[in-house]
Amino acid sequence: MLYLAAFLVATLGLAHSYLGEVHLLTRLFRRGGLPPLWGDTALTIGTLRFAWHLTTVLALVVAVLLVQLAGPAPTDQLVRTIGWGLIISGVLPLVFTLGRHLSWLVLFVAGGLCLFAGSA
Repeated sequence: MLYLAAFLVATLGLAHSYLGEVHLLTRLFRRGGLPPLWGDTALTIGTLRFAWHLTTVLALVVAVLLVQLAGPAPTDQLVRTIGWGLIISGVLPLVFTLGRHLSWLVLFVAGGLCLFAGSA
């Protein structure tokens, strides 16, 4: 049952990113009129894009955790999965906003702490 749940969550996450990018974000950005963040609509677009795709990254992390929980996964392995998920999540605001949205810093530190704790 956990494998099926993992498959469903992963599929949902991937569909969310693809369909949202094609049918929502791209159309929204073409319309214009977005509010500027710190005087820049590029930051608004980047923030919306990374926030949208963050959902997919987190869905994939949940799917991996479900697969690990279906077997005898030790706690440190689960913590490392969360850590890598946070670090990968931090890449999104770093790339899409060129580091201007500072959530990447928090996600990297939290992920690093998880990786450190999972290897101790």
